[in-house]
Amino acid sequence: MKATLRYLAGMAGPSGFGSNSTAEQVTEDCSSFLPSAALTALITGASSGIGAETARVLAKRGVRVVIAARDLKKATEVKKNIQKETPKAEVILLEIDLGSFGSVQRFCSEFLALELPLNILINNAGMFSQNLEFSEDKIEMTFATNYLGSFLILDLFLIRVYIKIEIIVIYSLINTHHRSAYILWMLLLCYYIM
Repeated sequence: MKATLRYLAGMAGPSGFGSNSTAEQVTEDCSSFLPSAALTALITGASSGIGAETARVLAKRGVRVVIAARDLKKATEVKKNIQKETPKAEVILLEIDLGSFGSVQRFCSEFLALELPLNILINNAGMFSQNLEFSEDKIEMTFATNYLGSFLILDLFLIRVYIKIEIIVIYSLINTHHRSAYILWMLLLCYYIM
Protein backbone atom coordinates (compact mmCIF):
# COMPACT_ATOMS: atom_id res chain seq x y z
CA MET A 1 0.00 0.00 0.00
CA LYS A 2 2.80 2.38 0.95
CA ALA A 3 4.63 1.70 -2.33
CA THR A 4 1.44 2.37 -4.30
CA LEU A 5 0.92 5.70 -2.59
CA ARG A 6 4.54 6.67 -3.22
CA TYR A 7 4.10 5.76 -6.89
CA LEU A 8 0.85 7.71 -7.25
CA ALA A 9 2.45 10.72 -5.58
CA GLY A 10 5.25 10.59 -8.14
CA MET A 11 7.97 9.96 -5.59
CA ALA A 12 11.16 8.37 -6.90
CA GLY A 13 11.58 4.63 -6.41
CA PRO A 14 14.76 2.54 -6.24
CA SER A 15 15.63 3.47 -9.84
CA GLY A 16 15.60 7.15 -8.98
CA PHE A 17 12.52 7.73 -11.11
CA GLY A 18 8.80 7.90 -10.30
CA SER A 19 5.47 8.09 -12.07
CA ASN A 20 6.05 11.78 -12.83
CA SER A 21 9.38 11.11 -14.58
CA THR A 22 9.41 11.70 -18.33
CA ALA A 23 11.03 9.46 -20.92
CA GLU A 24 13.59 12.19 -21.55
CA GLN A 25 14.55 12.27 -17.87
CA VAL A 26 14.88 8.50 -17.72
CA THR A 27 17.11 8.35 -20.81
CA GLU A 28 19.07 11.54 -20.12
CA ASP A 29 22.28 9.80 -19.05
CA CYS A 30 21.93 6.72 -21.26
CA SER A 31 24.93 7.60 -23.43
CA SER A 32 27.21 6.25 -20.70
CA PHE A 33 25.94 2.69 -21.16
CA LEU A 34 24.88 2.62 -24.83
CA PRO A 35 27.27 0.85 -27.22
CA SER A 36 29.13 3.00 -29.72
CA ALA A 37 27.49 1.25 -32.70
CA ALA A 38 23.99 2.39 -33.61
CA LEU A 39 21.18 0.47 -31.99
CA THR A 40 17.99 -0.41 -33.81
CA ALA A 41 14.66 -0.36 -31.98
CA LEU A 42 11.51 -1.86 -33.45
CA ILE A 43 8.36 -0.39 -31.92
CA THR A 44 4.90 -1.68 -32.73
CA GLY A 45 2.04 0.77 -32.30
CA ALA A 46 4.28 3.82 -32.47
CA SER A 47 1.84 5.90 -34.50
CA SER A 48 0.36 7.44 -31.33
CA GLY A 49 0.49 7.54 -27.55
CA ILE A 50 3.29 5.94 -25.55
CA GLY A 51 4.65 4.27 -28.69
CA ALA A 52 5.12 7.59 -30.48
CA GLU A 53 6.72 9.15 -27.38
CA THR A 54 9.06 6.16 -27.03
CA ALA A 55 10.06 6.45 -30.70
CA ARG A 56 10.66 10.20 -30.32
CA VAL A 57 12.89 9.86 -27.28
CA LEU A 58 14.86 6.87 -28.59
CA ALA A 59 15.49 8.71 -31.88
CA LYS A 60 16.60 11.75 -29.88
CA ARG A 61 19.12 9.51 -28.08
CA GLY A 62 20.59 8.29 -31.38
CA VAL A 63 18.77 4.98 -31.73
CA ARG A 64 17.60 3.99 -35.22
CA VAL A 65 13.82 3.58 -34.91
CA VAL A 66 11.65 1.26 -36.97
CA ILE A 67 7.99 2.16 -36.53
CA ALA A 68 5.72 -0.80 -37.21
CA ALA A 69 2.22 0.57 -37.65
CA ARG A 70 -1.15 -0.38 -39.07
CA ASP A 71 -1.87 3.23 -40.09
CA LEU A 72 1.04 4.50 -42.20
CA LYS A 73 -0.52 7.96 -42.54
CA LYS A 74 -0.38 8.49 -38.76
CA ALA A 75 3.08 6.91 -38.64
CA THR A 76 4.29 9.34 -41.31
CA GLU A 77 3.16 12.25 -39.13
CA VAL A 78 5.08 10.81 -36.17
CA LYS A 79 8.16 10.43 -38.38
CA LYS A 80 7.90 14.06 -39.56
CA ASN A 81 7.58 15.29 -35.96
CA ILE A 82 10.59 13.24 -34.87
CA GLN A 83 12.73 14.48 -37.76
CA LYS A 84 11.61 18.06 -37.13
CA GLU A 85 12.91 17.79 -33.56
CA THR A 86 15.92 15.59 -34.37
CA PRO A 87 16.91 16.16 -38.04
CA LYS A 88 19.58 13.41 -38.05
CA ALA A 89 17.18 10.79 -36.67
CA GLU A 90 16.88 7.62 -38.72
CA VAL A 91 13.23 6.56 -38.72
CA ILE A 92 11.94 3.74 -40.90
CA LEU A 93 8.24 3.01 -41.41
CA LEU A 94 6.88 -0.46 -42.05
CA GLU A 95 3.26 -1.54 -42.24
CA ILE A 96 1.92 -4.28 -39.98
CA ASP A 97 -1.48 -5.46 -38.82
CA LEU A 98 -0.87 -7.58 -35.73
CA GLY A 99 -4.33 -9.10 -36.12
CA SER A 100 -3.24 -10.79 -39.36
CA PHE A 101 -0.67 -13.58 -39.39
CA GLY A 102 0.01 -12.90 -43.08
CA SER A 103 0.71 -9.24 -42.37
CA VAL A 104 3.07 -10.14 -39.51
CA GLN A 105 4.96 -12.60 -41.70
CA ARG A 106 5.20 -10.03 -44.53
CA PHE A 107 6.42 -7.42 -42.05
CA CYS A 108 9.12 -9.72 -40.68
CA SER A 109 10.33 -10.51 -44.21
CA GLU A 110 10.48 -6.78 -45.04
CA PHE A 111 12.37 -6.01 -41.83
CA LEU A 112 14.87 -8.82 -42.40
CA ALA A 113 15.42 -7.61 -45.99
CA LEU A 114 16.69 -4.32 -44.53
CA GLU A 115 19.58 -6.31 -42.99
CA LEU A 116 19.52 -4.22 -39.82
CA PRO A 117 20.38 -5.50 -36.37
CA LEU A 118 17.47 -5.75 -33.98
CA ASN A 119 18.61 -4.66 -30.54
CA ILE A 120 15.35 -3.57 -28.94
CA LEU A 121 11.84 -4.85 -29.57
CA ILE A 122 9.01 -2.92 -27.95
CA ASN A 123 5.65 -4.63 -28.36
CA ASN A 124 3.42 -1.66 -27.66
CA ALA A 125 0.58 -2.09 -30.17
CA GLY A 126 -2.78 -3.09 -28.88
CA MET A 127 -6.48 -2.64 -29.36
CA PHE A 128 -9.74 -3.30 -27.58
CA SER A 129 -13.15 -3.81 -29.08
CA GLN A 130 -16.35 -4.13 -27.12
CA ASN A 131 -17.90 -5.85 -30.12
CA LEU A 132 -17.09 -9.40 -31.07
CA GLU A 133 -14.85 -9.07 -34.13
CA PHE A 134 -12.70 -11.66 -35.85
CA SER A 135 -9.42 -11.34 -37.72
CA GLU A 136 -8.94 -12.63 -41.25
CA ASP A 137 -7.49 -15.74 -39.58
CA LYS A 138 -10.84 -16.30 -37.76
CA ILE A 139 -9.44 -15.42 -34.32
CA GLU A 140 -11.07 -12.95 -31.95
CA MET A 141 -9.53 -9.58 -32.93
CA THR A 142 -8.40 -8.28 -29.52
CA PHE A 143 -6.66 -11.58 -28.69
CA ALA A 144 -5.13 -11.86 -32.16
CA THR A 145 -3.77 -8.29 -32.06
CA ASN A 146 -2.68 -7.97 -28.44
CA TYR A 147 -1.22 -11.42 -27.90
CA LEU A 148 -0.80 -13.65 -30.92
CA GLY A 149 0.62 -11.00 -33.27
CA SER A 150 3.32 -9.97 -30.78
CA PHE A 151 4.08 -13.61 -30.02
CA LEU A 152 4.42 -14.38 -33.74
CA ILE A 153 6.93 -11.53 -34.16
CA LEU A 154 9.04 -13.05 -31.39
CA ASP A 155 8.67 -16.50 -32.91
CA LEU A 156 9.79 -15.36 -36.35
CA PHE A 157 12.71 -13.30 -35.09
CA LEU A 158 14.00 -15.38 -32.19
CA ILE A 159 13.31 -18.98 -33.04
CA ARG A 160 13.52 -19.11 -36.81
CA VAL A 161 16.10 -16.43 -37.55
CA TYR A 162 18.27 -16.55 -34.41
CA ILE A 163 19.05 -12.87 -34.32
CA LYS A 164 20.31 -11.27 -31.13
CA ILE A 165 17.64 -9.20 -29.50
CA GLU A 166 17.09 -7.41 -26.25
CA ILE A 167 13.42 -7.54 -25.39
CA ILE A 168 11.39 -4.78 -23.86
CA VAL A 169 7.70 -5.51 -23.59
CA ILE A 170 5.45 -2.55 -22.91
CA TYR A 171 1.82 -3.39 -22.40
CA SER A 172 -1.03 -1.15 -21.40
CA LEU A 173 -3.58 -3.12 -19.41
CA ILE A 174 -7.00 -1.84 -20.32
CA ASN A 175 -8.64 -3.24 -17.21
CA THR A 176 -8.11 -5.81 -14.48
CA HIS A 177 -9.88 -8.56 -16.46
CA HIS A 178 -6.88 -8.68 -18.79
CA ARG A 179 -4.30 -8.92 -16.00
CA SER A 180 -4.48 -12.72 -15.66
CA ALA A 181 -4.26 -13.17 -19.44
CA TYR A 182 -1.27 -10.81 -19.52
CA ILE A 183 0.51 -12.74 -16.76
CA LEU A 184 -0.15 -16.03 -18.57
CA TRP A 185 1.15 -14.51 -21.82
CA MET A 186 4.33 -13.30 -20.08
CA LEU A 187 4.91 -16.74 -18.53
CA LEU A 188 4.51 -18.38 -21.94
CA LEU A 189 6.84 -15.82 -23.45
CA CYS A 190 9.53 -16.40 -20.82
CA TYR A 191 9.21 -20.18 -21.22
CA TYR A 192 9.32 -19.90 -24.99
CA ILE A 193 12.48 -17.76 -25.01
CA MET A 194 14.35 -20.05 -22.62
